[in-house]
Amino acid sequence: MRRIGSALAAAALALAAACGGTTPTTGAPAPGQSGFVPPRLSAPQALGTGEGQVDLVAWAGYVEDGSNDPKVDWVTPFEQETGCQVNVKVAGTSDEMVALMRTGQYDAVSASGDASLRLIAAGTVAPVNTSLIPNYTDVFDGLKSKPWNSVNGVPYGVPHGRGANLLMWRTDTVRPAPDSWSVVFDPNSPYKGKVTAYDSPIYLADAAVYLMATRPDLGIRSPYALDDRQFQAAVDLLKQQKQVVGEYWSDYTKEIQAFKSGDSVVGTTWQVIVNVAKSERAPVEAVLPKEGATGWSDTWMVAARAAHPNCAYRWLDWIISPTANAQVAEYFGEAPSNAKACAETADPQHCATFHATDEAYFSKVHYWTTPIAQCLDGRTNVTCKDYAAWTRAWTEIKG
Repeated sequence: MRRIGSALAAAALALAAACGGTTPTTGAPAPGQSGFVPPRLSAPQALGTGEGQVDLVAWAGYVEDGSNDPKVDWVTPFEQETGCQVNVKVAGTSDEMVALMRTGQYDAVSASGDASLRLIAAGTVAPVNTSLIPNYTDVFDGLKSKPWNSVNGVPYGVPHGRGANLLMWRTDTVRPAPDSWSVVFDPNSPYKGKVTAYDSPIYLADAAVYLMATRPDLGIRSPYALDDRQFQAAVDLLKQQKQVVGEYWSDYTKEIQAFKSGDSVVGTTWQVIVNVAKSERAPVEAVLPKEGATGWSDTWMVAARAAHPNCAYRWLDWIISPTANAQVAEYFGEAPSNAKACAETADPQHCATFHATDEAYFSKVHYWTTPIAQCLDGRTNVTCKDYAAWTRAWTEIKG
């Protein structure tokens, strides 16, 4: 499931397992994770000499060396400074990332929240020792020790950036300006056939966010922790929505084109898509609806069997350093994870546009988190639907 990837490439131009260390310092346990016990792996206590290379799995646009755009290159300086040659395999979906990491051929991955717990549970990635990652100190506190990047207070990676899934509409068609997700879930919508929705099982969480606000009787506390009744309500809502959806999208370029042509007039989106669509003269606006929204914060994680763990750790520190983090956040279109990155962006308004320092804004964002049977909202008396169930349901919803 993925956002822009070579997104801006297209828009702008088109650790080691059992290494004998101790586990990192723990923080507060994430709600509902007391019953989630990943394989017993430890993080290193110290780094050694770089191995000369690092093999990464990443979203397109996250590891740029100037080959897509000569002006966009944060890889070459890393290689020059560390002596670690970067090799990257670009993945198009979270499922692909999980499959690639399970081959054991890669050292680190930029995992989204719908993949991270799967990687942790399988023992594919190991805890990280953040004391070996100096730039971690400057990461926004709102991104540390979260359910998608830690287990019971133990960090399994470093936050890369973050963003919200917004509601976008054509201003010449959709009136009045919407402030609620109801405009995309109304079965009697006047925009029937021109509503668009994100094409992924994780979109069930968007339905759950709406139900949290409109169906308090369901008792949903987390859109990623759904028991049988809550889950069925989300499935039913999306089956109802399907009657008004004209197109499900996963390719951001297709969504932009659909809004430009008028084939789509309202639906879920990302801020960077709004920016690109406006630059191409599409009459669109977007809002974080009053019910809140889902969103993402990707995590760089180190393989449990990394062949090049020292270079992997150096990459994790580099990609969240102020300059590199500013470059990737601006190129990709998201808020940086390092607070000091805001002073390094070419556009002085970038962090304001993407709400980088606005914790009140992000308090309304439910970051993608892998659904697991152990309810992530802290309940222990019921079993929640895991990601496999979400995947089966999504196939059923789309027909």
